Amino acid sequence: MVTRARAAGYALFGTRFDYLLHLRPAEWPIMAAHTAVGYLLAEGLAAARAGRHLGPAIAGLVLWVVCLNGGTLALNSAFDRDEGDVAYLRQPPPAPPGLAGFSFGLMVAGQLGACLLPFPFALAYAVCVVLSVLYSVPPFRLKAVAGADWVINMWGFGTLTPYAGWASTGVPMDPARGLVLLAFCPLFAALYPLTQLYQVEEDRRRGDRTFASVLGPVGSLDVALVAAVIAFGLLAAGAVRAGWRLPGDGWRVVMLGVAALMWAVVLVPWRLRAKRLSPGDHQRGMYRALAAWAVTDVAVVLGWG
Repeated sequence: MVTRARAAGYALFGTRFDYLLHLRPAEWPIMAAHTAVGYLLAEGLAAARAGRHLGPAIAGLVLWVVCLNGGTLALNSAFDRDEGDVAYLRQPPPAPPGLAGFSFGLMVAGQLGACLLPFPFALAYAVCVVLSVLYSVPPFRLKAVAGADWVINMWGFGTLTPYAGWASTGVPMDPARGLVLLAFCPLFAALYPLTQLYQVEEDRRRGDRTFASVLGPVGSLDVALVAAVIAFGLLAAGAVRAGWRLPGDGWRVVMLGVAALMWAVVLVPWRLRAKRLSPGDHQRGMYRALAAWAVTDVAVVLGWG
């Protein structure tokens, strides 16, 4: 069934609209928000409201979200040729001709733009381009190698994405906020297998040994719980390093506690019911976990920004 939005897109662009759909623009707000966390941590909320380094930050955000992330997802679609729903794209259209070349060209164009921003941003972008190719493109196709797909995503999306928002400003990194950015690595290690659980059957039919397909629902959720605990341990260390003190910083501690509780509310019942859930149930669980991620981003910005 074609939605009204898709029908309007095809009316405007014809079959070229398929290229845009495979960039999965539904994910762009989430990716933009996570990238912006780095900018807000680097500048602080007061300076960010005043617009300091806003131009480079916006340029970096567009390059990272549209060219790098959108290109990465489209490159993945070009080789996966999914028939069922994928993250942020329900009922994906068949991969159009030349999608791989289009998506890689978009990433390369973004790299050229990244070279106009501070060197750490351009370097982080280049690292993620390499990771994207290794992840999706044969003969490497590390997304089909259980564990390798997990490591690439926990660093690429988890830590390097907010780091890119920080790096676009040129502001030096401090140890406390460095721990915060590092904490997003195990936090995405918790989230990543949850994004695969509802696709396990299709991945197995295709022969892809993804992290979730090897571990299964119970093992994936066990890993998610452990990784989330590690992530909030690092956030607690970042709070100590930043000099949080009670009672003055009590509201910051409460915000962090609310985020941790949100993850527990999502993961613990999911783990207890894992063996009885359908792919649709797992897909709904993934979106609840994304909501927990968003709450964590807000807590981090308010706590350290």
